[in-house]
Amino acid sequence: QVQLVESGGGLVQPGGSLRLSCAASGRIFTINAMGWYRQVPGKQRELVAHISSGDRTNYEDSVKGRFTISRDNVKNTVYLQMNNLKPEDTAVYYCNAGYFDGSAYFPRNYWGQGTQVTVSS
Repeated sequence: QVQLVESGGGLVQPGGSLRLSCAASGRIFTINAMGWYRQVPGKQRELVAHISSGDRTNYEDSVKGRFTISRDNVKNTVYLQMNNLKPEDTAVYYCNAGYFDGSAYFPRNYWGQGTQVTVSS
């Protein structure tokens, strides 16, 4: 099992920034990648960004140039720095532990509790 604990959501004005954190514990040697997803009511959860154990990153088109995913291997923590936030970024953000095969990210059934991000004036 892998346990994930998120922090860092909140309310921010358009153009503002937030940083989300996801601390992993447990059998982390069983995964080789981490991802951030987001979900709004009535829609499917979508992959926003992921990072592999080799620090290879990938982003959903709407967040490229604004969001940055990074990791601290000593702290077993993954971050999502979100800049120039827009109202359409409003969602519940979830951390996931998964697998990257060199081409695509595959989520495993390890999820954080979710953290609300609201972008509004």
